[in-house]
Amino acid sequence: MLHRYAFSNFQSFLGHTEVSLQLNGKVPPVGWEAPSSTGQRISQALAVIGPNGSGKTALLKPLVFAAWFIKTSFRAPVNEAIPVAPHFSAPDEPTEIEVDAEDRDGQLWRYVVRLTRERVLHEALYQRKVKGFSYVFLRDWDADAQQYQVKQQDFGMAPAEARKVRPNASLISTAAQYGVPKAQAFMNIHLQTNVVATGRMPYRPGDDLPNAARHFAFNSEQQAQMVTLLKSWDLGLSDVHLRELRAPLPDAGGNTFWLPFGVHTDRSGRATELSFFDESSGTQGAFVLLSRLLPVLTDGGLAVIDEIENDLHPHMLEPILDLFANPHTNPHGAQILFTCHAIEVLNVLHKSQVMLVEKSEDCESTAWRMDAIKGIRNDDNFYAKYMAGAYGAVPQL
Repeated sequence: MLHRYAFSNFQSFLGHTEVSLQLNGKVPPVGWEAPSSTGQRISQALAVIGPNGSGKTALLKPLVFAAWFIKTSFRAPVNEAIPVAPHFSAPDEPTEIEVDAEDRDGQLWRYVVRLTRERVLHEALYQRKVKGFSYVFLRDWDADAQQYQVKQQDFGMAPAEARKVRPNASLISTAAQYGVPKAQAFMNIHLQTNVVATGRMPYRPGDDLPNAARHFAFNSEQQAQMVTLLKSWDLGLSDVHLRELRAPLPDAGGNTFWLPFGVHTDRSGRATELSFFDESSGTQGAFVLLSRLLPVLTDGGLAVIDEIENDLHPHMLEPILDLFANPHTNPHGAQILFTCHAIEVLNVLHKSQVMLVEKSEDCESTAWRMDAIKGIRNDDNFYAKYMAGAYGAVPQL
């Protein structure tokens, strides 16, 4: 369960920026929240809104990068640059990221990394104890000695190996390869996203539809839930069939792929099948989106989705978010963090569950949670006031 994350000098964000899902005592009971082991109320949904080019996607990227770096950076080529981009006005200054998250056992962790494209300068893992956070390891680059200094407290990696971890890799990712139990536990981070280093992954029907179909073909419970949802979302579907087909190209080597087919029934009860390639972009988008959301709803975890309403009617936003509010469809407290241009989200979520983003004339992005605005009331018409420019983060046309 994600509590918060913070970062600085990352793409269009120069200064310290914090994204918090923590709800204080002033926030009335709202949907999309769950208690943590610490007693802290945590939001299960957070929307990010703002003008085009304001930095909404950049606000998501540090979290996605941190998850990748912790789990996967060991697999990066030895001399490959670390995929972070500082603000253009501070190209030689390091990027810093900090994440507070709770595991399934209720243990709260804090991960901190400071790095450049060339190397990690500082990496640390902290574990919350009764009297606050206590370090599990500290890893610092000693420029004079040209080597890493590593301190450990019950982490369990051989000191000589810890000092040799590659400059472009995380100590956690590397320790997991050595069988260190604490490190291997972090390999269970469950994050589904359509965000990569370059931004939102472009929709590619030829890849995304078969990939989503294959996922559902091997997850029968999620497949049944997907069919039920698509049928209820007024897409004209009475069923969805999945078929394994043989690749038509002669040089495909006999490979097969999965493809969804929408079933449409007319007034006489006659059913017609359509390949999803012939369905609307909204139907395709909903199918692919569910292949990312249902895994975290089923098992717990975090969905980080850029432009969640892409190709979807704004009215579909609320039923999608309701999947996270309902304990029946979200038994393990999954969370969703998303950007959107559907300002109707202000009529759905509480002000504490909305981040606003804008960019200055100096090309520097800033972000703030909507409940941090002085004078804003719980009974305000957030949609109307935002559209009128009362809260900022609107296009200046």
